[in-house]
Amino acid sequence: MDHYAGSTGVAEAGEGAKFYTIGDLAREFGVTLRTLRFYEDRGLLSPRRDGTARIYDARDRERLSVILKGKQLGFTLTEIRAMLAEDRSGSGPAMNLKMSLDQIEDQILHLEQQKKEIEEALAELHARRASLSAAA
Repeated sequence: MDHYAGSTGVAEAGEGAKFYTIGDLAREFGVTLRTLRFYEDRGLLSPRRDGTARIYDARDRERLSVILKGKQLGFTLTEIRAMLAEDRSGSGPAMNLKMSLDQIEDQILHLEQQKKEIEEALAELHARRASLSAAA
């Protein structure tokens, strides 16, 4: 199909709808092709197929952005999938992670604990480095 070709791989088909290749999204969001295929295998993304090529639309692109935001906030893919499923009932074009106050509070506690553990590990490593440097 010619209408997906182009120097950037981004194509438009009728009424300004944009389509993206797997490479387009990987480059734009700084993820690997493997990551995108993994998200597809997990049911988080569902691109159309043109032969063996994956064709993503603007909704897939927005959904990927939300998935990556969820990962940045420390949520698991299972949690993100549930949040996205709840979002389908929404009435706006903008997709978002649907989080309850309890989920947010739990995630803050979880991340605070991880932060504490990382700070303790860093302190120990700094101390060991200092003692090795002093001995050398």
